[in-house]
Amino acid sequence: MSKKIAVILAGCGFKDGSEIHESVLTLLHLVREGAMPLCFAPNEKQATVTNHVTGDAEGASRNILVESARITRGNIRDIKELKAVDADALILPGGYGAALNLCDFAVKGPNCTVNSQVQRVIQEFYQAKKPIGAICIAPAIVGKVLGSYGIELTIGSDRGTAQALEKMGAKHVNTTVENFHWDSKNKIASTAAYMLAQNIVEAESGISRLIKKVVDEA
Repeated sequence: MSKKIAVILAGCGFKDGSEIHESVLTLLHLVREGAMPLCFAPNEKQATVTNHVTGDAEGASRNILVESARITRGNIRDIKELKAVDADALILPGGYGAALNLCDFAVKGPNCTVNSQVQRVIQEFYQAKKPIGAICIAPAIVGKVLGSYGIELTIGSDRGTAQALEKMGAKHVNTTVENFHWDSKNKIASTAAYMLAQNIVEAESGISRLIKKVVDEA
């Protein structure tokens, strides 16, 4: 039976939702590794909506779950339905939406709060000793929820973000774009992706390695 890997999305579009390249690469490599992706998102309003042509904020209101469904071709469920028993591992792609909709790290930094359902799910998978993968800025979410356990994470090499992670209790490990960091004690994998990547090929290099590790350890 295929391993089931839960993926939490945060909308559609890197400026206000999940980073589409990172999300699609995650789904692609999960299937290539013989795993079955199970996608979830909060059924709530986005923190903001951004015009991806101009970069300007729009007055529109969009739903995180509805927008995330654009990436998954509609195959997605409310995160309230996700329990750790349902999957063998958990992965969170990045994008500003991860730091706006799944938590408010983009606004409050280390003083951020995490969506209650996202926090619950991360805690459940951690307590069940199931692997957790975090891509791009998503390690900030994991760091906020699990930082008190002294977990190790990477967002690449951005000093300011690394310092914010460490203020939350996590240990930051510098990596290059093609690599990922595996915290073997806590079963947490993280990679920089578009925190460092200049194109989709560079983003893919680290994501593919992270996915393989998470599936292997699941």
